Amino acid sequence: MLPVLATATSLPFGDESFEAVVVSDVLEHVPPEQRPTVIQEALRVMRGVAVFAFPSGSQAFEYDRKLAETYDREQQDRPVWLQEHMQHPFPTEHLFENLHRQWTVTTFGNENLDVHYWIMRKEMHRLWNYVFAFMLAALPGIVEFMLRRADHEPYYRRIVVVRRRLAALK
Repeated sequence: MLPVLATATSLPFGDESFEAVVVSDVLEHVPPEQRPTVIQEALRVMRGVAVFAFPSGSQAFEYDRKLAETYDREQQDRPVWLQEHMQHPFPTEHLFENLHRQWTVTTFGNENLDVHYWIMRKEMHRLWNYVFAFMLAALPGIVEFMLRRADHEPYYRRIVVVRRRLAALK
């Protein structure tokens, strides 16, 4: 694997270079006017499928704003990712509406808002991080079961899966 330093609005790869592209936790860090370009670049370099995952909508943004206020109240530095989340409104699946002619677009929610907020507050404390890491290593099935049970509306995150339509294939 070779690391590549690039901007998401101008990827240094040829058209259809990859069978699949994953754009996870990126769009919310991109200014709104550049998000369509990031999406088009990901679609340009993929042959088969692209998966986009991102915190979505005003409700998710408000939960992160509450989280930022919690960091401030507890006099802890906000993580860089959270500082960046506060710079722009969160994207929504509406960014993908115009793709339906050439692409098959599927979207679904992930990560309940309250569960996300609870976990993010727990991550502020080092002991919780050790306990959670231990649980993941020792009891992955139980952790997965608990997270799946908590995965319901209202959602913090949207996952959008974009596939080439068969007629669009070469």
